[in-house]
Amino acid sequence: MLTNTARITTPRASTYLQQLCKHFAHKVEVQFDPASGQINFPFGQCDLTAAQDTLTLTVSAQTQAELTKTSRVIASHLERFAFRENPEIAWHPHAAA
Repeated sequence: MLTNTARITTPRASTYLQQLCKHFAHKVEVQFDPASGQINFPFGQCDLTAAQDTLTLTVSAQTQAELTKTSRVIASHLERFAFRENPEIAWHPHAAA
């Protein structure tokens, strides 16, 4: 399993977490509350956590192509939802546990 993580500093961390999850719930399996969430795509998964002013996104997938796709889908939607803040989304790869 390949994994990327991005941490975004924003006072709206919980709002964006819930907005992302609600958006994708119309298409794929999603579980969430104000502090955490999980979005399960056919090509990968995104785990989200909101703590104070930080939104943490962790995407995972079986292949590099799927990981890239999952990262792009999540980032592009967050950029649209948070356009007023213009968040910097920098993905950092790491080995999954």
